[in-house]
Amino acid sequence: MFHVKPLKRPARRALLVVHVAVSVSWLGLTLGLLTLGITAYTTGDSSLTEASYRAMKVFADWLLAPVVVITLVSGLVLSLGTPWGLTRYHWVWIKFWITLVTGAATVFALRPGIAQAADSGGVPDISLVAAPSVATSAYLFMTVISVLKPWGLTRRGRRVRAASAGRRAGRRAGREAAEKRLVPTA
Repeated sequence: MFHVKPLKRPARRALLVVHVAVSVSWLGLTLGLLTLGITAYTTGDSSLTEASYRAMKVFADWLLAPVVVITLVSGLVLSLGTPWGLTRYHWVWIKFWITLVTGAATVFALRPGIAQAADSGGVPDISLVAAPSVATSAYLFMTVISVLKPWGLTRRGRRVRAASAGRRAGRRAGREAAEKRLVPTA
C-alpha cells in the first residue's frame, strides 16, 4: 500500500489554507463565468454577447487551468498526508473524483468552448450557460460534503481502522505484561 509521511502541523495548516482558498476561488470563478454566460445568452445585443465571451476568455486563459491544478494537487497532498487519507472516507474519495472529472472537463471542454465563442462574433451559445451551471452545482456539493463529512468510512477505511486498533491492543497487552513482570510478588 502507498504510504506518505504525515504532514507536520504548520505544513498541513498552510496547505489547508491554500486548498480552501483556491477551491473557493474556483467556485467564484465559475459563478463569474456563469454570470457572463447568462448575460451573453440572454441579451439581444451581439456586441454585449461578444464582450461577455471575451471576458470569459480572459478568465479561462489565465485562471482556470492553474486553479484546477492547484486545487487537485493541494487536495491530493492533504488527503495523503493526513489521517483522512484518499480512500478511507467516502466524502474524500467522492471529492477527488468530482474534482478530477470537473477539472478535466474545464480544461479540455470548457476552455476551448469559451475560446470558440469569443471568436464567433457574438453568437449566443447555451453550452456556456450549461457547463458553468453544472460546475457550480458540483463545487457547491463538494463544499457541502467538505463541511458535513457524510457517509463515514469506506471498506478500506474500516480495514485500516481495525488494523490500527489491533496494533494498539497488542501494544497495550505488551505494556501490561511488562508491568506484571516488574511488580514484585509477595
